[in-house]
Amino acid sequence: MMKKNMGVADRIIRAALAVVIAVFYFTDSITGIAAIVLGIFAVILLLTSAAGVCPLYGPLGISTLKKTA
Repeated sequence: MMKKNMGVADRIIRAALAVVIAVFYFTDSITGIAAIVLGIFAVILLLTSAAGVCPLYGPLGISTLKKTA
């Protein structure tokens, strides 16, 4: 299991972006290939937000998680 590396704000922003994409999709504001690509992106955002882990953060040495003393 991967170590958590996302803070609360990061997780909320990702979930909010996923919701915005979903609203655009369900109101037919985006269609075709753009809808598919953004839909996949939204699912990834939701999964990483729920797990609290971004796989890209590890190799880049990034963590938005607050460090405890």
